Amino acid sequence: MKRRTFAALAAASLAAPAALAQDRTIKIWVGFPPGGSADVIARLLAEKMRASLGQNVIVDNKPGAAGRLVLGELKRMPPDGQNFVLSPSGAMVIAPHLYKLEYDPVKDFTPVSRIVTFDFAITAGPGAQGNDLKSVLAWMKANPAKANYATSGAGTVPHFAGQLLSQAAGVPLTHVAYRGGAPAAQDLIGGQVPLMVDTASETIEHHKAGKVRILAVTGEQRSKALPDVPTLKEIGINTAADAFFGLYGPPGLPTDIVNRMDRAVSDALKDPAVQDRIYGFGLVPNHANAAELAATQVAHLKRWEQPIKQSGFKAE
Repeated sequence: MKRRTFAALAAASLAAPAALAQDRTIKIWVGFPPGGSADVIARLLAEKMRASLGQNVIVDNKPGAAGRLVLGELKRMPPDGQNFVLSPSGAMVIAPHLYKLEYDPVKDFTPVSRIVTFDFAITAGPGAQGNDLKSVLAWMKANPAKANYATSGAGTVPHFAGQLLSQAAGVPLTHVAYRGGAPAAQDLIGGQVPLMVDTASETIEHHKAGKVRILAVTGEQRSKALPDVPTLKEIGINTAADAFFGLYGPPGLPTDIVNRMDRAVSDALKDPAVQDRIYGFGLVPNHANAAELAATQVAHLKRWEQPIKQSGFKAE
């Protein structure tokens, strides 16, 4: 009896570390305040991933430096499968060309999954004159003092998407940076700035309400959230810009953990309710595995280097 009891206890002690590993909470860190698209997507994923992983998955917001702060912390975390960051592509492919970072976007993280892709909406407010983007740009060219466009911040993907638009259309446009998309949209509605370049989620409800007009999107294809709105290329402006959200782990994350998390993300994105919420933000659920995310990131990093240099923008 004693031998059987000892054997049972020994077996239980050996199984305990594995059980504890399964019970440990997984954190998805978001480098932005609650309520934004990154936060909402992370919470949608966490809710679905709890069931598929059999573990508690929570979202922890750590805003700062447009998502760069939390990436600096992820770099220093152990590769134990407990901590991940849901990051917009800007922190990985734009910031390296602008800032002296405490992380290398390629070497210091383990890509896990691409979650969504998205483009940007070119939105005109009541301060712009013209029925379509071409006529608005013609009006701006004739009135250079009014040729301004707003974005949610300097050094962001929308900032440089606006510069690509300016170059491709041959119309000098002046960037007006705001601290977030909401205040930029309010000034657009109020007529203080005639044009805005940002994610469709910032202006789509105002567009539907007739307060502003989304005149074009910057993707290669039309947005499912805005099927009647043409792309820039469709209206004869030969440029495009898009971005993505990806899930990353710390460096050295074991392949089995990467694959397990990637499967959970893929399964979550197949849920119709999750897809509907993501489409509602003007984003596209577009899963890709770790290798594909890594390749996309490197391609975007190279793609933005020259436009950023040509813009002459210097980060403060």
